[in-house]
Amino acid sequence: MMETAKYIWMDGKMVEWDKAQVHVLSHSLHYGGGVFEGIRCYQTNDEKTALFRPKDHIKRLFYSAKAIELEVPFTQEDLFDAILNLVRENNLKSGYIRPFIFSGYGKMGLRPKGAEVNACIACWPWGSYLGEELIKLKISSYMRIHPKSTDIQAKISGHYANSILASQEIAKEGFH
Repeated sequence: MMETAKYIWMDGKMVEWDKAQVHVLSHSLHYGGGVFEGIRCYQTNDEKTALFRPKDHIKRLFYSAKAIELEVPFTQEDLFDAILNLVRENNLKSGYIRPFIFSGYGKMGLRPKGAEVNACIACWPWGSYLGEELIKLKISSYMRIHPKSTDIQAKISGHYANSILASQEIAKEGFH
């Protein structure tokens, strides 16, 4: 079961974890047109929290948003400050930070222009991404998305359907 935190930052406000919600007809839920980053943070020897390259991650988040023409309603500085405040409010010493920008409610179809653009940031305690045990690897039969089919430098949520399929395939054979 996933560990949780007290708050998630949503569109400029701290929201209790269990009350952070989006509409079921949010555009990105149906079409995968959201962008995200994964930022790790670690507890230092002096009991402080160190974030791993947050400004670089935020810069790539905005690059990714531009790649799918999401007009982010916040600045990079706004999101950086929100991350720092969220980590502080949740008293997170070590874990994971997930900023996510997505086309929300208000438009369906392949062109999300007109849908609201939402931004949220969650953080929670999370140890090793793949677990602490020895990792067994296998090459999946699924090919990575072709570089000419999309902007593969952008972290677009829809790209990860490919990784989900590959992960499920190899898990059936006992691999990680």
